[in-house]
Amino acid sequence: MATSIKKIVAASLIGTTIEWYDFFLYGSAAALVFNKLFFPDADPLTGTLLAFLTYAVGFIARPLGGLIFGHFGDRLGRKKLLVVSLLLMGAATFLIGCLPTYAAVGAAAPLLLTLLRLVQGFALGGEWGGAVLIVSEHGDAARRGFWASWPQAGAPGGNLLATGVLAVLAATQSDEAFLAWGWRVPFLLSGVLVLIGLWIRLSITESPVFQQAEPEETAPIIGVLRHHWRDVVVAIGARLAENISFYLLTVFVITYAKTNKIENTTVLNAVLIASAIHFVTIPMWGALSDRIGRRPMYLAGAAGIGLWIFAFFPLIDTGNFLAITLAITVGLLFHGMMYGPQAAFFAELFGTRMRYTGVSIGAQLSAIVAGALAPIIAVALLKGYGSSLPISVYLGLAAVLTLAAVYAARETQGRDLAEKVNA
Repeated sequence: MATSIKKIVAASLIGTTIEWYDFFLYGSAAALVFNKLFFPDADPLTGTLLAFLTYAVGFIARPLGGLIFGHFGDRLGRKKLLVVSLLLMGAATFLIGCLPTYAAVGAAAPLLLTLLRLVQGFALGGEWGGAVLIVSEHGDAARRGFWASWPQAGAPGGNLLATGVLAVLAATQSDEAFLAWGWRVPFLLSGVLVLIGLWIRLSITESPVFQQAEPEETAPIIGVLRHHWRDVVVAIGARLAENISFYLLTVFVITYAKTNKIENTTVLNAVLIASAIHFVTIPMWGALSDRIGRRPMYLAGAAGIGLWIFAFFPLIDTGNFLAITLAITVGLLFHGMMYGPQAAFFAELFGTRMRYTGVSIGAQLSAIVAGALAPIIAVALLKGYGSSLPISVYLGLAAVLTLAAVYAARETQGRDLAEKVNA
């Protein structure tokens, strides 16, 4: 079993890292170049706002991806759908690297960009639930928080990879060369990464818990709405502070730093270091949730980020590399306290043959109001008030909602996932 679970974890981690690399690459590029290449007629902040609107489109497609992948994942199995999601994401990202810009084809350029972003979001909406479930359902209850947190580490892993590639290009190329062709390189690189991830994913076995479960008589979504609507609400609420904070800390911070005349390389390198620490510590928080419970860990993270955000922007304002790195790192540590135990926590809320659907819908519906809107709301608040304080209040209020949702939830630590739960 030990060898088997390690192989499953490795396959899920590599796959999710590649998928998040593709997804985050778009966010970083939206902050750095898409405003100039696809929306060149707008002023800088408005152009960035338009670029982030296309970024948000990916989140809008995620619940649809979660619903469709969840339905077939609960009917046909986790493995097949994970292969499909990886192929879709990789193809869309590769094609973004091939797109003509506004200067070449006019309004068709942002339209094509938006279409491919929709495909990215659809694929990621199905990816996350399958990746965390195939690990959760292979592992034992005593260490589920630890094992299931590894696919979660794929998020900072992908961000680390995307930011690292962009940081190297930004440091080795002139601004003109980066705008002309350098930005395309990390998108085209996705094609190679997807082939590696696909080869690994095809080698893993289907979830034993899924194989042993009896099929539901009704469609999975009907079962979720009938028996688990409260758990869906809990998942949506739990994701608010987690999702909003992550995109403020890793995507919006690039735009915020630019408005303060801070060099791109400074903030990219700070995100790089913070993401590396985030990657290492997520499994630690997952393991700790196996000892003290999912809810205490989650509550600590939500409270921490709700307070830290008021120190975050003043530290960025200093322009000092160490202060910026500290601001992002501490913020991501609090985020990890929520994100680490989240996979096991959400998986333990639902019955087996509606688990993929329930986890995906709960997580991805929240992604629309949280992750999709976070950079847009933050840019709009910055433009409207000329201050970071309203942005801090925005995340602080989200943290309060997350605290309420998780406090109202039942503790799920140690639950047998083979047990049929209709409550």
